Amino acid sequence: MVLELAVVVPVYNECANVRSLIAAVDAALTNNEYEIIYVDDDSADGTADLVRAIGRTNRRIRCIQRVNRRGLASACIEGMMSTAAPYIAVIDGDMQHDERILPAMLDKLRREQLDIVIGSRNIEGGSMGEFARERVAISGFGKKLSRLVSGADMSDPMSGFFLVDRMYLDEVVGDVSAIGFKILLDLVSSARRPVRIGEVPYHFRNRTLGISKLDVLVLVEYIELIVNKLFKGAIPPRFVLFSAVGLIGATVAVLTLVVTYRFSHWSFPLAQAASVFAAMTSNFFLNNIITYRDRRLRGLVNLLRGLMTFYMACAIGAFFAVQIAELLRLTGTRWFFAAIVGLVISAIWNFEVTRLFTWRLTRGRARKHAMQAAETV
Repeated sequence: MVLELAVVVPVYNECANVRSLIAAVDAALTNNEYEIIYVDDDSADGTADLVRAIGRTNRRIRCIQRVNRRGLASACIEGMMSTAAPYIAVIDGDMQHDERILPAMLDKLRREQLDIVIGSRNIEGGSMGEFARERVAISGFGKKLSRLVSGADMSDPMSGFFLVDRMYLDEVVGDVSAIGFKILLDLVSSARRPVRIGEVPYHFRNRTLGISKLDVLVLVEYIELIVNKLFKGAIPPRFVLFSAVGLIGATVAVLTLVVTYRFSHWSFPLAQAASVFAAMTSNFFLNNIITYRDRRLRGLVNLLRGLMTFYMACAIGAFFAVQIAELLRLTGTRWFFAAIVGLVISAIWNFEVTRLFTWRLTRGRARKHAMQAAETV
């Protein structure tokens, strides 16, 4: 029979759900010729080994094990581009998406000649299930943000459950950014024409096995994607996060100065030095948690080494900011604009230097981070 549908399942530490999902998809697609492609980000729990073991006796099952690479969106792209099927579905490996609607999604896409059909929790007949309130709020916020870049009316743009026509995928894949967890918006906003979108309702199920990988950082990555699409890749999304952390650091500096100088009566030079030190320290730890979460420094030695390089880079950046601002002021530029130029140049310097030296990523460290992350999940 001719291959009709590929079901791409991006996974990380989902060994407990592999057999259940394969059985459920098989029951749903009894009238279709399909394959299931697991894309595993080098799980520490043996997910890839189990999928390969099943694949030895089940010709429908394939495994792509990515080593030293992480990210749900990029995993989806690799899985989708690896198949010859004319229609491709993406579904999570945790059994929370309802695989039983796959035939309805495929039928709708064909019958209405659509580009994408989304499994939606937000239209009549669907529901968020027992989704935690904070995750419902994140989903709602993401829906509002999506309209800034997609130009499409989607009830559930943060859905990770959808079906796409191969011809449409080939049309847009060269422009996707593959940032973060949400590939659907990336695919839609990369189009250079109106996208033909349909939706099929489903009830979001509770996870019964394994542990969720989603947290508030999913929203951070979603904002990165929005920034990337809004500026057409001209401004690195990571730089936007780095700058946002810098603004938080400025607030920390002002508060520290007020406490030490106004209330604790330190000398002004000492209070100012303490405020700068507090700002740099807070910036380092926030960037380590948010901006460079995929390269996060762990362990006391690595944190101290990273903190020292961060201090040095920021100190040199501050020196440049002062010198450039003063030079511009002396050449007739208003002091306010001179200061802004100095700060922008300093921010770019700090970002590039710390990216290269504080949070540099080697192949060995990438694999070590993956293993450490698995141990904490």
